Amino acid sequence: MTNTRAMAWGGLYPLVLLLLVGGAFRSPNLYGLGALLAGGLLIGVLRRAPLWALVLTLLGAVVMVAVGGPDQSPGRFLPFLAADLALGFIVATRPRRVWITAAVLSALLQVVTAFGFMSGPDHQVAVAIISVLLLGTCCLGGLLFRERREHAVALRSQEVAEAVTAERLRIARELHDMVAHSIGIIAIQAGVGSRVIETQPAEARAALQAIEATSRETLSGLRRTLVALRQADPQTEASLAPAPGLADLERLAAATADAGVRVELRWAGERRQLPADIDLSAYRIVQEAVTNVVRHAGTGHCRVTVDYGAEELSVEVLDEGRGVPGTAGSATLGPGFGITGMRERAGLLHGRFSAEPRPEGGFRVAARLPLPEPAVAGVTGSGAEAR
Repeated sequence: MTNTRAMAWGGLYPLVLLLLVGGAFRSPNLYGLGALLAGGLLIGVLRRAPLWALVLTLLGAVVMVAVGGPDQSPGRFLPFLAADLALGFIVATRPRRVWITAAVLSALLQVVTAFGFMSGPDHQVAVAIISVLLLGTCCLGGLLFRERREHAVALRSQEVAEAVTAERLRIARELHDMVAHSIGIIAIQAGVGSRVIETQPAEARAALQAIEATSRETLSGLRRTLVALRQADPQTEASLAPAPGLADLERLAAATADAGVRVELRWAGERRQLPADIDLSAYRIVQEAVTNVVRHAGTGHCRVTVDYGAEELSVEVLDEGRGVPGTAGSATLGPGFGITGMRERAGLLHGRFSAEPRPEGGFRVAARLPLPEPAVAGVTGSGAEAR
């Protein structure tokens, strides 16, 4: 229906030109202006068949120049401006070979028309130069529009690629932090159970129960991640457990204690609800640091300090283990991604992160995550109410 309407309007273009030719206007300038305005009837054709619209405007312009009479005014060539505008659209939307061919043929036709219907070398050269300059201006405008559009497409593609990469890294960090900790606990508990299954059945049973609980928690976390990736419906997603946070550190400490490493939790500042991304990242940093202690440090104790400051949240994990390459810090030197993931989590929140051996022995992991202004305002308000 739309194509039919556009072609109908395009069919009116030659009729309007015939009316202009047979009309009462004897001024070539009025002929040219009328032909230029008549080119507006080809807008629908221009969008769907720009080459056909260019041919129509060029033929119409030649006809109008031919019937313009002996007048030597450059206004006789106004109809060619409609063809130049159509050419600019072709430059902006069609392949290079097409628009270069169309531009060359249009320029040649306008130059030939100028020399064929204008008398006197001065008029011929002047009109030809003006025609070529107008044609070049329209082509330049089409090129600029084309470059802007291609640049916008390239920016959108880059943004999509960066978003995909960021999402892949986020998923990799989440899976690593969740699975690495759980598998480490399961491996240690399985080793304990296998050693005492004949001599201490009760302790072996406790190890198996810890393995079962850790496995169920890991499966739940994996299911939540997979459901989020598959964009499950809100009802299904609402039935799953929420993402972990600092409130789950006591449970993490209990599971780590079952694996043979006692976690001493210290809290500083006023404990309060944090933004979800900060809460999750802080928990994952502590979880990964404690996992490294369990797997590499060779010690039975570590200390976790969480400080709720006014402007930033600080977490610190200290142990008195080996603290040398091949221990908790080996992720920076070996093939692991634990410390890399922790550093990325802090960096995404514009925070600071450090992981290094302690001079007195052991290893230290620390992160400082800035809190947003609303959280700071909330702290001030709650303090005022308490007073």
